[in-house]
Amino acid sequence: MSALTAALISAIAMTGIVAVRYLLASGGFALATRLTRPGLYVGLDAQIRREIGWSLASAAIYGIPAGVVAWGWREQGWTLIYTDWDAWPIWYLPVSVLLYLIVQDAWFYWTHRWMHRPAVFRRVHAVHHASRPPTAWAAMAFHPYEAVTLAVVIPLLVFVIPIHAAMLGLVLTIMTVMGVTNHMGWEIWPRFMWRGPLGAWLITASHHQRHHDAYGCNYGLYFRFWDRMCGTDRGTGDFREGDVRRGRAGDAGRGGAGRAA
Repeated sequence: MSALTAALISAIAMTGIVAVRYLLASGGFALATRLTRPGLYVGLDAQIRREIGWSLASAAIYGIPAGVVAWGWREQGWTLIYTDWDAWPIWYLPVSVLLYLIVQDAWFYWTHRWMHRPAVFRRVHAVHHASRPPTAWAAMAFHPYEAVTLAVVIPLLVFVIPIHAAMLGLVLTIMTVMGVTNHMGWEIWPRFMWRGPLGAWLITASHHQRHHDAYGCNYGLYFRFWDRMCGTDRGTGDFREGDVRRGRAGDAGRGGAGRAA
């Protein structure tokens, strides 16, 4: 088998893995929503079908570079991913996870804020904001151009920051879970995570819901650091379902999307 064929097979396999991961995670949390918040997604069937379609397209955009890099790691030793637990000190394991999350969060904040410039928003980011209110299926519902900007981060970081394969799996798990739960339209986490001191720095659904409601604020992914430092943090939302469904704040926010960018 040629190297090109092997890399292609790896890319296809990784696309399938990303797609299944999305369907399981979003489907699981959507089921949790149906059981604990019956009626929350009533009337959103067409929107959910659209979210799933865009998300499966994004799965390919995420999976292709990840699959090629995975092949390069296994066969060519391209990356700084390691499997020997003794290769780095034990304290570095959580540090590497935090480094990946911090860098990914910074990249997301600034690219996300750029996508709220009016011209870019209309052409690209409006696909994601068409989910009003967002559901558990909206986590990867991106225009292909936006999906590319998000898909390259982890594949590039593995060439720069050493990380154990298990810790990389943890990073991807955190990314998946937070991506889904931040769009569910309700808080799955305990109150102390979003109302207490910890919630002052962590992003959960109530913080990201306000972004989908007001548009020109709350751009972060995991942490509220950049929003706080740049004056774009407007606190947490209150899941006013009727207002969000009618899109009143969203319509007003469209006009202000570029003002905060």
